[in-house]
Amino acid sequence: MKKKEAGNMTNMFDYLTWRGDLTFPQDPPNPVDALIFSTLAYVFYGDRAKAEPSQAGTLRDCAAEFFTLEDLENRVRVKKDMDLLRAAAATARFGQTKLCLYENEFLPEQETQFAAMTFLLGDGTAFVVYRGTDNSLVGWKEDFNMTFQQSIPSQQLAQEYIRRVAQTCGRPMRVAGHSKGGNLAVFAAARCSPQVRARILEVYNNDGPGFTKYMMGDPGYLEMVPRIHTFVPQSSVIGMLLEHEEPYQVLRSSSVGIMQHDPYSWEVLGADFVRLEGITGSSQFMDATIKNWFASMTNQERNRLVEEMYALLTTGSAEHATDVFQPKNLLAYAKTLSADADMRHLLSEEFQGLVCAARKAYATMSAKSLPAGKEK
Repeated sequence: MKKKEAGNMTNMFDYLTWRGDLTFPQDPPNPVDALIFSTLAYVFYGDRAKAEPSQAGTLRDCAAEFFTLEDLENRVRVKKDMDLLRAAAATARFGQTKLCLYENEFLPEQETQFAAMTFLLGDGTAFVVYRGTDNSLVGWKEDFNMTFQQSIPSQQLAQEYIRRVAQTCGRPMRVAGHSKGGNLAVFAAARCSPQVRARILEVYNNDGPGFTKYMMGDPGYLEMVPRIHTFVPQSSVIGMLLEHEEPYQVLRSSSVGIMQHDPYSWEVLGADFVRLEGITGSSQFMDATIKNWFASMTNQERNRLVEEMYALLTTGSAEHATDVFQPKNLLAYAKTLSADADMRHLLSEEFQGLVCAARKAYATMSAKSLPAGKEK
């Protein structure tokens, strides 16, 4: 694959054009394939994708069914997800893979947003893929619950899902996901039975958050660490959250700041990402700030902050993250804050804590940047 001229970065679509004619038996799966499978997980498929492995249809067949469904724009995270499905299904590499065991759970009362699916490759292996956070406020709330809970409902569902896959499909497995999906992939691989773990070839965590410290000493997690491939863009925010025992690999994104979380911005060269030596200073600063902030709060304080923020955001008519900044919802938030002194006090107090955490991170980074032997 030739790199495009400056300003025109190569991405997953270019990879499909370049490598799409080779099936998986002809060329083994690589990190870019894992990212494509992880991004295809954002599609809300039809009934055909729910089949058992013995009855599975191809991705091409499932894509054809998908494009006959109504309200397609609400069945994807972003429009490019539809474009990726169409492009991948048209290739020999992805179109001939079989899609099965599709599950989709959205349970607002239980603060749960979960989806998973399994791709059966022609080389005799399976790709178990977990969906990341969708646009729902429920999905984002569940993510924030990771900061004070040892496990969230989606992680438990992910563990049960990989058990089901292992039971119904006797193939060696790779496990993958983007964003929260990457976290679920690592959690499921770490918490499944030793017999299932022995069948896992690799785990791909694409800019997914880590875990609270309890997971760092988990025997299953430590066993899986050598098989976990964690990728983050150069200015990663999401992928640097919480704790990671496994090393991360830095890749180049064509976007800026938190928008680098978008997998379509990740630069591809051949069968791999364009690698960089490390994350940017801004990413290091953000990581240190958030870790300092979390360290300054107890689990109970984190819990209360998340609950109060969610209560505030749901006082309006917002159901999706994109609804939050609508004028009518902003007005509802202002009215709620005006009437609730306790909420105002809590949010003000925690904002001050965030500022203090940022100052501490800045001071630490400044001290480290001084020439050797020179004191600040």
